[in-house]
Formats: sequence, C-alpha cells, structure tokens
Amino acid sequence: MTDYERIKNSCLQRAVLWEDPDFPANQTSVFYYQTPPFNFVWKRAKEIYTSPTFVLDKCETFDVIPGKLGDKWLVSCLGVLYLCKGLFYRVVPADQRMDTSYAGVFRFRLWWCGQWLEVLVDDRLPTVNGKLAFLQTSQTDQLWPALLEKAYAKLHGSYEALKYGSLLDGLADLTGGITESIVMPELSDGSALRTLLDTSSVVTAHYFPPPAEDKTATSLELEMNYRIYDVQKVDTTNEPVYLIRLRRPLGHGETPISHIVLDTALWKTIPQYERDRLMTASKGVWMLFSDFQRLFPRIEMVHLDTETSRAELSLSEKQKWQMKMHQGGWKRGVSAGGCRNYVNFFHTNPQVQIMLNEPDTVIISLNQHSIMEPKVIGFSVYKMPKFLTETANQMFFKRIKSTINSQYTNSRQVSQRCQLESGAYLIMPTTFEPREEAQFTLRIYSNKPLKMKVLDDPPQMTKAALVKAPPGSDSNGFFQYETLFLQLADEHRTIDIFELQELLDACLPNDYIKSCVSIDTCRQIVLSMDKKGTGRICLSDFKDLICSLKHLQLVFKTHAREKMGVLRVERLRDALKDVGFIVPERVISLLVFRYMRKDGMLRFGDFVSAVMHLHRVFELFYTNDGRRPGSDAVQLNLSEWLKNALMC
Repeated sequence: MTDYERIKNSCLQRAVLWEDPDFPANQTSVFYYQTPPFNFVWKRAKEIYTSPTFVLDKCETFDVIPGKLGDKWLVSCLGVLYLCKGLFYRVVPADQRMDTSYAGVFRFRLWWCGQWLEVLVDDRLPTVNGKLAFLQTSQTDQLWPALLEKAYAKLHGSYEALKYGSLLDGLADLTGGITESIVMPELSDGSALRTLLDTSSVVTAHYFPPPAEDKTATSLELEMNYRIYDVQKVDTTNEPVYLIRLRRPLGHGETPISHIVLDTALWKTIPQYERDRLMTASKGVWMLFSDFQRLFPRIEMVHLDTETSRAELSLSEKQKWQMKMHQGGWKRGVSAGGCRNYVNFFHTNPQVQIMLNEPDTVIISLNQHSIMEPKVIGFSVYKMPKFLTETANQMFFKRIKSTINSQYTNSRQVSQRCQLESGAYLIMPTTFEPREEAQFTLRIYSNKPLKMKVLDDPPQMTKAALVKAPPGSDSNGFFQYETLFLQLADEHRTIDIFELQELLDACLPNDYIKSCVSIDTCRQIVLSMDKKGTGRICLSDFKDLICSLKHLQLVFKTHAREKMGVLRVERLRDALKDVGFIVPERVISLLVFRYMRKDGMLRFGDFVSAVMHLHRVFELFYTNDGRRPGSDAVQLNLSEWLKNALMC
C-alpha cells in the first residue's frame, strides 16, 4: 500500500480531511524571504468553487492563467505538457476525484533529483479576496493546475521559490527528460530544425518577438512556448522554402487558425494546391521558416529516452534516445576538486568514461540536487588515447587539453550537444570552486549504443608502509631511545600505548612531529604493530616505528605545500599512493570522515593514524587464514568478523 492509499483510507475511515504536516497552510509556505503584499487565506477546494473538478478528461481547451502571483513560465510549461497527454497523465493521475471518496489528499508524480517521486498535497490553497492567488483556471473549475503548482512548490520549499524557476527546469521535472536550448541563429535552415524532430524529443519555440514586430498581428500569445510538430520543404515558383507547423493548446473560446503570414509575397509563391494540402491535413498553425525566425528567438527542447517516451503516443514513431546515467556527488576532500582552474585537485573529481564504436551525436546533461542553495556547476570532456581501467592522475590533466567544456552556471542543469568521433572520452563533472558539496545526476543521451564506466582505483598495497630499521641501527642513534624504552618497559621488554605516548613525547624532536603523540595515534600504532594481540610492542617494533615515522615525514612534507605542518585533505589520496596504498573513493571518503580536521586539513599525527589504519586492514586481509586461494574474498565466521572489524 502506498502512502497515498494509506493516508486516504485512514482519513475516509475517520471522516476527516488530510492536512499535510510537511507543507503547512501558513505564511512561510508561500513567501519565505520576502514580505507578501497580500494577506493570504487558505481555503479548501470546495470553499473556492461550488462544484470543483480535479481534471476534465476529454477537455481540449487550456484555460490555465497565472492569477495575481503565479508564474507565466509555469503556465507555458503546463501548456506544453497538456499537448503531450501521455506525459500529462503520468504526472497528473486522472483517477482522482473531488465528488466521491474525497479525503483532501492528492498525488502527483514529478522527476526530482534523479528519480520519480510521488508528491502528496492537501487541497488547502492560498487565496486573496476569495480567489486563488496563484495558478488557476479562468473558465472551468479544474483544480489540477493549482494542486500541481502546490506540489511543485512543496518540493522547492515555498511558492516564492518558483519565482526563480524556468521553463527548461519545469519541462525536465514534469517529463523526466533532459533539456536543451538553441538560439535561433544556430539553426542554418529548416532542415536543421527538421532533424531535431526526428528523435524522441518534445521541441518547442518561445514566442518573444523583437520590439519592431507588431505583436497583435499574429494572434500568438506572448512569452508562451509553442510545440513544433512538423517541418516541410515545399516548392514555390522560385526556390523551395520550409514551412513550420506549431501549436499550443487553445484557450476557452479561441478559434483555431491555419496559418500566420508576415511575408505575404513569399507566401503567394507557394502553389495553392500545396497550401490546401497542408491546411487540411492536421491541427496547428503553419508559418514560413523565415517568419518563424523573426518571431521566435530560441528553441527549447526536452529529450526523452526509450523508457520515458513510451507513454507519449506522438513520439512512438521517432528515433529513441538511448540513455546512460550515473548518480554521484561532490564531497569535500574526496571528490570536490573544482574546475580546471584548480589543476592540483581537478583529478579528484568524479571521472566517467564513455566509449563510442562509431561517430554519434551525444547530449551530456549534468543536474545538481542542490535546489535551495545551487552551486556553480559544469563539466569538461577529454578525448582519451586509450580506454582507462582506473582514474586518470594529476599529470594526465596537466598534459592534455579538454575537447569540450560546458558553460559553468548555478542553474539546476547544464547540458551540451556534442558531435563525437568514435573512441573513448572522459567526462569530468565538477563544481566551479573546490570543496563545494552536492549530489548530482549525470545523463548521457545518444542515438547509438555506447558504453559507460565510472572510473575508480581498485585497492592495492604496492609496497610496505612500515619501514624496517636497517641492520646495525643499535649503534646509529637508537641508543638514546633504547635507554628510555627500557626504563618504561615491563619485564618482557614491551610497552603499551600510554608508555608509547610518553616515550614519543620524550624522543620526537619538534612540535611538528609531536602531533603524532596523541593517545589515538598511539593506539593505532600499537594495533598495527602488535602481532600477538597483547596490546604491547617490543624494542624492535619501536625501532621500526621511528624509521617509519621519518619516511612518513618525508612524504608528508612533499605533499604539504600550502602550509608547514598541515596537509590539505585533497592531497591525501596522492600522499597515500607514495606511501604504498591505492584505495577507491569510498575508502578515501571514510578516511577523510575519520581524520580530517574542521579546517579541511590533516596534521602529521592524523596522517600517521590513517597510514597505520590502512596498514592494519590490508594486513588483516592478506594474512587471514580464511582467504580463498586466488581470490579477493575472505571467508570469516561471525567471531572472526567481529574481531577483525573492531580492530579496524
């Protein structure tokens, strides 16, 4: 049973109307930051209309208007959706009624943060002077526009947040596709527009003519999007011309028109039989492509993949977009390396590799999930000399130039149409600044099949992290350590973590090195070096430790470039590689979570703890008696698993 069914049944049994606890009928749900110019009164649907209807199933007219405070871009977006009835009824389930089984709860389906969500709202709506303040219908008593707008506002946090929306964001959220905008000068002729209609894409044009044009002469509605259905090349008495058929849903009482002509001289060159054929064949308005270019400054599209487009009958015969998707995130110190300007950290960003067997048109779309505080995002694409099996390192990006760079913007989505040759490509989705955290969805649409792989480093221990004391070390500076060691040791010549802390505090030369004298670091050291499980180490272990600390100090200094004595957390992965550990992103994420300080840095003691921790887990794996021969798996019973897990 879904949440909707559970809530509705419960309300019907108790004879109450549902009140949404997550989007209450109060001031902050309408205007969060600004002070509104009206006093809002929240009313139920039946308090606003005498006989409200959720949706009229077979109604062809579209009478949605913004109201006092609604958004024109959302009206335009809903107009496009209304023309695509298969997509419309996926968002607006038609089995909801207000005359029977009415419980005050309604549901809508919206694409949000990379997945379809069922959003529940009650039917309490903000009114001013007894009328709806936002989206509403002008002639009918349908409630779906106002309730859908409320569901959308709920996801955004308030009605006020919708003021900063756009048609492209709306189309993406209402269809589950990726959007693209093309300014009119980029279309060379009508054939380029016709190519856009060949795929499973809903192609629209935004009506906003230049000031010189007579806006009353065309009967087109200003700042609305018209869906483009057809492009045809027809003969004239001179040279062939392109005609465009476009449409928006008719409003109440509007009379359909068959054509709009600005260039009458060119229109008259089209034979009458061609004009008659076009005007009688289908719905919509025909225009000359040259007139179309004068009135519509840009094309706005939403591309739908095979699964998403299945619901829309008008796209059934189109070539289907094939889609690959990766959902990931930018995490501080792990995968938030910033744009290409930050050459030392850029390689830490997520790396997504695609392989094309033949040339193809590819659309790359990056959506961020930060709605309230959007980050500036974008991506770069690199043509690869070969197919990679692990992540590209810092030097790779210093040597090679990017093939494609998207714009960087704080919009919800950044998309780019690419003409790619066959071969391997590396896509790097990034925030503009490093250390900015957000989740994202990366989708790649292609006409032909392609392969996608998210690159990561398989775990490896390339060399021993702990350095053995060289032979003859007894007489090479270790005498002073040995004397102190024996003073603290027990009868078996061993010390515990507290005695190790005291010994290191006395032996280590400066505050920079002494940052590893914390009790937690000493605990990690003893756990890593104690082979017998006694919680103590002997003199030879201590000598190995001193040599290892000197080696780790050299590595730490090499990578601690920003400030003496601290390591920027983004450099941890490369520093660990120099020590001998190659680890995947998930492991780095855990190490950063455990050892990073508030300032985003690691002290030497934190670095030592991380190394000791890794040394211990690798040793546990490789020395475990239950390891399967020739495999990367270990068999453990519960007792062994608990012992090993707690040691980590």
